[in-house]
Amino acid sequence: MLEHYVKVGSFTAADIVIFSFVVVFSAAIGIYYGWRDRGQGNAREFLTGSHKLNALPVSMSLSASFMSSVTLLSVPVEVYYYGAIFGLISFSYLFAIMISSELFLPVFYRLDIASTYEYLELRFNKATRLLGTVLFIFQTVLLTGVVTYAPALALSQVADMNLWAAISSTALVCTFYCALGGLKAVVWTDVFQIIIMFAGSLSVIIKSAITQGGISVIISDSQEGGRLNIWDFDINPMRRHTFWTVVIGGAVGWTSVYGINQAQVQRYNACKSMTQARIALYLNFFGVSAILISSVMAGLCAYSVLKSCDPRTVGMISAPDQLMPFLVMNITRSNPGLMGLFCAAVYSGSLSTVSSCINALAAVTVEDLIKPYIRMSERCLAMTSKALSIFFGILCIAIAGLASVMGSHMAQLTSVISAITGGPLLALFGLGILCPFANAKGVLSGVVVGLILTVWLTAGEIIFPSPPEMTRPLLLTTDGCNFSSNANLSLTSSDLPTLISSPAPLHGSNSTNSLTGHWQSPSYLYTCTIGMITSLIVGLIVSLLTGGRNEKVQADLMLMKEDTLMFHLYKYTRNKFLPKVKVKPKQKESLELTAEIIKATKI
Repeated sequence: MLEHYVKVGSFTAADIVIFSFVVVFSAAIGIYYGWRDRGQGNAREFLTGSHKLNALPVSMSLSASFMSSVTLLSVPVEVYYYGAIFGLISFSYLFAIMISSELFLPVFYRLDIASTYEYLELRFNKATRLLGTVLFIFQTVLLTGVVTYAPALALSQVADMNLWAAISSTALVCTFYCALGGLKAVVWTDVFQIIIMFAGSLSVIIKSAITQGGISVIISDSQEGGRLNIWDFDINPMRRHTFWTVVIGGAVGWTSVYGINQAQVQRYNACKSMTQARIALYLNFFGVSAILISSVMAGLCAYSVLKSCDPRTVGMISAPDQLMPFLVMNITRSNPGLMGLFCAAVYSGSLSTVSSCINALAAVTVEDLIKPYIRMSERCLAMTSKALSIFFGILCIAIAGLASVMGSHMAQLTSVISAITGGPLLALFGLGILCPFANAKGVLSGVVVGLILTVWLTAGEIIFPSPPEMTRPLLLTTDGCNFSSNANLSLTSSDLPTLISSPAPLHGSNSTNSLTGHWQSPSYLYTCTIGMITSLIVGLIVSLLTGGRNEKVQADLMLMKEDTLMFHLYKYTRNKFLPKVKVKPKQKESLELTAEIIKATKI
């Protein structure tokens, strides 16, 4: 354990150089692509990349897009307070990627649409497309604001930087290279930024191991502190994190990201071929898993270093997501540059996600809200796309300001925001691609009912948070602190950070306790699953009751067996290993004669 804590640090010259390099290099990529493509003036090229990208950079961009600063800051906090079971979500990444590759990618790539929600009009009607677009914009604007706030919080903690200055700089840098270079700039900055993210996370792990005397000490401390609680097979859906909630709930949530989210679909649609797009998706699994594992390990390092003196209990930090900046600030004081590298990693995580969201928001607005209703030249559309990038960059600053006063843990907050709309939207696209009898009345009814239910579940969790026996917070102490006034402090469940902040009860604490005895929300990871299942069931029933059996759907709007990798693997295996049936000469003549008769009959 560290003998002395410092509360606020400042950047050294080395820290400033490293951090500035990341920001300048990211902006330079945007300048390069803006200059290189300056004469094209094509909105589609600007927003989608026009099928010119290879699998490797796209896979790295896919990894960077949703492995944001929230991952680097909040996953370690999750491990510090609740244990490493959250690391099982890597299984959900794999399941989500497999489902997306088999079900959604083939249809979207074949149609070659710039906006995912254009599919909804082709399959159903304009109202369905408009609903999907509005829900996506609402969800993405909120997420962008939250992700913008996260690195600002880190910078204000370790560098004594003004919070609003940090928020504004994040949004402005993203907006700058999005507006100049479009999707190509976003993808290549993601490639650079994911390298920085991984380097920053590794630097924390290595320095913590040196401080503690080796990785084995960190593992031993984590074992003694109950942080290696990975295998928990309790089937109780009210439990916050178990094997089932993390893997099943996480798989559905991440399928809504990889399968139908505009930012992700835009990327794999930018690949040169469907094979390249599939390779990009599967390569991306290794990238997101590496970042997740390093973040989980960073959380174990934080526990090992701070296990005897929890900094939040003694007032050294005021919010859970300040834990990692506080740790880095204290273990890297003798190593100039490491603090700058960590802040650059967090900043890169935010830049990659915010730039992806800004680009996706601009694409959806142009394709779904402008082109169908207003006639514009390609050059005018390209200029409009750039102006929209600037508009959404400014908007995310405003939402980040709102996030700064919510006091919530970023990891769960982003999951909840995604889950509210993610489940119903996943059901909407799933019905369109897999069910030929699904109609507009059915899917719209399903989405509305699913949204009502997910909002209701989320409101219940906010007002009546899950009790400690469902969340299972782990023991922390302040027995080893060197603060005489706080020597006898110990952490109780009431001191733990609430991962969704709840307002004060209207009728006092006794009323709240009474109500929570009758209300328990399922795990927040199941919100997306519940929304999806509800929307599917309602959508199917209403479709069948409103004439869905008479629906006639174009073949290219549905998933065909030839689209799936599993079909081609089966066909290859059958031809390779199963014995071929030999046809005798007389049988061959008979078959040929039969074929000729059938052909003549058709003519």
